[in-house]
Amino acid sequence: MRWDDLRESTNIEDARASSGGPGLRFGVGGTLLALAASYFFGVDPRLIMGLMSAVPSSQTAPAAQSGTPQDDQGRFIAAVLGETEDVWGAIFQAQGATYTPPTLVLYRDSLPSACGSANSAVGPFYCPSDRKVYLDLGFFQQLADEFQAPGQFAQAYVLAHEVGHHVQNLLGIGPKVRAAQEHASEAQANQLSVRLELQADCFAGVWAKNGDANKHFLEQGDVDSAMRAAAAVGDDTLQKRAQGYVVPESFTHGSAAARMSWFKRGFEGGAISNCDTFAADSGA
Repeated sequence: MRWDDLRESTNIEDARASSGGPGLRFGVGGTLLALAASYFFGVDPRLIMGLMSAVPSSQTAPAAQSGTPQDDQGRFIAAVLGETEDVWGAIFQAQGATYTPPTLVLYRDSLPSACGSANSAVGPFYCPSDRKVYLDLGFFQQLADEFQAPGQFAQAYVLAHEVGHHVQNLLGIGPKVRAAQEHASEAQANQLSVRLELQADCFAGVWAKNGDANKHFLEQGDVDSAMRAAAAVGDDTLQKRAQGYVVPESFTHGSAAARMSWFKRGFEGGAISNCDTFAADSGA
């Protein structure tokens, strides 16, 4: 991925120097974090909660440096974030709306958030309560080593997926889904979650299509890299790794095939209208 010429976002809080230490446990509202994290990984939120250790109720967020990071990895992710801001800003403007970008919070090991306690064990997630994306950059090494999905564009896909959740929030889709889940059965809530996640994958494809059309940042093999990352975090892939078998009714993100398919739809179509995962039979 060619990123040296991309604008680097300043909408970043870099808490890597001040975060860390023992894992954090959920305080008040921590269940929201388990749900947010499970949205990306497709893992039972109760399992995520079991990975945490204690945190005092008085825990407050550590100081963070605002602006563009100076290290190479930080600058890369800032460039990807900047490109999401430019692409979605143009898409919203074309529809007569204004895009308000999320803030990206970089941390190490653990950090309090408005959705509970962020922890590296749960992976990247978007918190609608504070409109921030939380990311421990160490996840990218795990993505390459454990999930066999290396490459910078695989990393870009991960961030674009989480920004996709922010876009859903701005469009009112996320709040409607969360409200519907409150009154749904577990099976129905899971299906809604799957459709929400697949749409975020599709929005990541929309971003890639439009960004490359303007900045030509894609190189040979980049799209395949993103597809491998999408497959690596499919519910069936993760369940096979964790327990050796698949339980489709427990899916919260969609299968590997579905995640790849919806990213591809977004990439080929390049428009929000191509991403209606809530239409009949589209969330498979």
